[in-house]
Amino acid sequence: MNLHYQVEGDGKTIILIHGLFGSAANLGLLARSLKNKYKVISVDLRNHGLSPHSDHFTYQEMAQDVLDVINHLDIDQFSVIGHSMGGKVAMALAAIAPNRMEHLVVLDMAPVSYQAHRHQNVFNGLQEVNKHIISIRSEAEHYLAQYVEDAGVRLFLLKSLAKQDDAYQWRFNVDGIIANYSTIMSWQPAAEPFMGKTLFIKGQESDYIVPEYRDEIMRQFPQAKAHMVANTGHWLHAEKPEAVTRIITNFLEK
Repeated sequence: MNLHYQVEGDGKTIILIHGLFGSAANLGLLARSLKNKYKVISVDLRNHGLSPHSDHFTYQEMAQDVLDVINHLDIDQFSVIGHSMGGKVAMALAAIAPNRMEHLVVLDMAPVSYQAHRHQNVFNGLQEVNKHIISIRSEAEHYLAQYVEDAGVRLFLLKSLAKQDDAYQWRFNVDGIIANYSTIMSWQPAAEPFMGKTLFIKGQESDYIVPEYRDEIMRQFPQAKAHMVANTGHWLHAEKPEAVTRIITNFLEK
């Protein structure tokens, strides 16, 4: 599994890991700010972006994919920032390379199994698009809109619609994601807690991190600090990029 990635800047290494249905470009605003001081490596996870597709889609496998990139680039010490599903990949990476990770930053995700099905409307929309030959992007949005009411979500999804030959297709692996959705929503804690520097950043209006998860967060990440970004949801780094960048930069420089 040779992940697609891009490297920007110079200095200590920071790995950026996107969330479900995304790609390296989703954390582009953060990358542009950090590359002035750091070497920033943005990856496309398996089944996303320009990376290969696979039927296997566990957090342990995704974390190893990222570690393979790091090893290929001959990097010893690194910090990791992951959003949503990418936050879980980052936490899984901390489990397999704890002595090499200097900082762990998790954006709006908790180390727990989520029980609610949050994406059925998205799956329905993606599958509807796949039923048709899409020659112009507006056709895909039309089919998506039958199931996905939020225009912002549609715009986000359409960023991963690319023209191949004479038709547009999803870059992410729709069937693979649907087949592995229960695994994506689940979580298997590491055998040992991660004792390194850890920061969880929550969007105030998001329900991905709630007070009931605090004990489990501290059990798995005893050094964890928390920061809430006011008036933001799950996409806090896109809604308030300057605030999130400032919080992360302050944490990395401590």
